[in-house]
Amino acid sequence: MECEKIVNRIVEWLDNYAGNCGAKGFVVGISGGIDSALCSTLAAMTGRKVLCVSLPIHQAAAQVSRGDEHIAWLQRGFDNVESAAADLTEPYEALLKVLPTTDNIAQQQLTEANTRSRMRMSVLYYYAGLSGLLVVGTGNKIEDFGVGFYTKYGDGGVDISPIADLTKSEVFALSAHLGVCSSILQAKPTDGLFGDDRSDEDQIGASYPELERAMAAWEQGATAEQFEGREREVFEIFLHRNRANRHKMEPIPICSIPSEWK
Repeated sequence: MECEKIVNRIVEWLDNYAGNCGAKGFVVGISGGIDSALCSTLAAMTGRKVLCVSLPIHQAAAQVSRGDEHIAWLQRGFDNVESAAADLTEPYEALLKVLPTTDNIAQQQLTEANTRSRMRMSVLYYYAGLSGLLVVGTGNKIEDFGVGFYTKYGDGGVDISPIADLTKSEVFALSAHLGVCSSILQAKPTDGLFGDDRSDEDQIGASYPELERAMAAWEQGATAEQFEGREREVFEIFLHRNRANRHKMEPIPICSIPSEWK
């Protein structure tokens, strides 16, 4: 993997995009995870203003601590990096008090998790609007185009996606190359939306390396019948999530009306 070439390409791409649309820089939501750590580092390397924002909602202390550690590391290396924090726990709880609930516990938890993500998206755009910044997406290829592991109009609501053509393994490789904090490199990937320590693998049922192999096979036209055992199980997990989350990955459908009817 040619890390330096990839880094330079993304940094140049970010810089050119911001310049072409007249943006002053970027805002990145910092979660304490590998994806936001890499994206904020790449954004900082453009030399443009980068605002790193921490938006905890009942967040695990370790996640907040890793995020703070990363921001401090960035600010030591880049004088164009600023930070902000807004604890959204209280407004989130206030919102839930005026909304209905369901007896389906799993559905209730998922809905609340997605609501957290959408609240954060709104706040990131608030910060972006104040300073003329672009909201940077932190989704990788597996999440964005493989299993759709993100919230529609939540962490999927962004202006620009610098790492969406990189697998999770490639994200880790680039992050290590750039010297991202070891605490983040060693942490289990998690979306941090449920207020507990469940990992992405716990939720999806497969690890990112497994999903990467399944996605590569799917892109080559493979079918479930070609696999057996754990490989088949993972491939079917990938297929199920890919189909179920297609609505996130494709443009919003528009009902076209024949011109002669208008």
